[in-house]
Amino acid sequence: MTRPDVRAALAALEDHRRDIADQPTLDLFAADPGRFERFSLRLGDFLFDFSKHKANARTLELLASLARAAGLEARRAALFSGEKVNATEHRPALHMALRNLDGGPILVDAQDVMPQVRDMRAKVAAFAEAVRSGAIRGARGDALTDIVNIGIGGSDLGPAMAVRALSPFCAPHLRLHFVSNVDGADLGDTLVGLDPAKTLFIVSSKTFTTQETMANAASARKFVADALGEAAVADHFAAVSTRLDKVAEFGIRPDRVFGFWDWVGGRYSMWSAIGLSLVIAIGAQNFEDFLRGGQDIDQHFVSAPLDRNIPVVMALLGVWRRNVWGEATHVVIPYDQRLARFPAYLQQL
Repeated sequence: MTRPDVRAALAALEDHRRDIADQPTLDLFAADPGRFERFSLRLGDFLFDFSKHKANARTLELLASLARAAGLEARRAALFSGEKVNATEHRPALHMALRNLDGGPILVDAQDVMPQVRDMRAKVAAFAEAVRSGAIRGARGDALTDIVNIGIGGSDLGPAMAVRALSPFCAPHLRLHFVSNVDGADLGDTLVGLDPAKTLFIVSSKTFTTQETMANAASARKFVADALGEAAVADHFAAVSTRLDKVAEFGIRPDRVFGFWDWVGGRYSMWSAIGLSLVIAIGAQNFEDFLRGGQDIDQHFVSAPLDRNIPVVMALLGVWRRNVWGEATHVVIPYDQRLARFPAYLQQL
């Protein structure tokens, strides 16, 4: 049941909607020449322009009141303090720790997870740079030129989206491929033209039992073994998983296994070792810059006032349009073709 203070805040927003319903958006600009500056927010190079929304200063006031009535600030504090906010699985949701480059300890069950995070980040970076430089080679001594990420859901959508979006930063001598569909045509079309002696497969599955992923991994393994022999599998595969036993059975060496934690939700796992393909594509330093961008948003989300807080205002405007105005469709249109996979990534969130 909705709390009385939340119902009152929504009722106030409904009254306000009726007050401004007939006012054309263009009139808002005519009445306030400085509207763009007042109804846009910046963080570094990031610009969030919401001046074209049918909203005024009173709208933002009422939306911030709704957020407070709903307990947003307390819920945000619970999220960042490691409380078990994932009620379904009774776990924290602490993907922010993965991009905590400058902050202090982050506790899960009274233990600081940052030493583990830093160790895994260093392991991923070292492996990625060795692949990029040619220090890690295939079974016949060839430099690796094609990286095939096999995963599904968060193990595919995030890295695939980011690699495409950051293509200007990708190593020109490497080609990245992403396979997620259990339909054999997805992997089959990807393998056409690939030289098994120059291909590295990354199998991304926390449990190493995900049906679609393991079916594709088995086909990729056969592709390598048929061409190069069983012994070559170890040189052409890496895994992102927590199941060392199952990974070993598959034939992947322990030093090529990269883990992550239960407090990392799949949809946010791109920031973890699941982003290995991304690190190989753009390099460890660029990936650190990518993490730093995430950290900047995290710090802004924690510290900025609600009415000047980019993720909060974004969310509240969604409530304003969906719950108050009754608009059922939210369209995300990328402004750059390299962001073409961004809507699919957002859908899982």
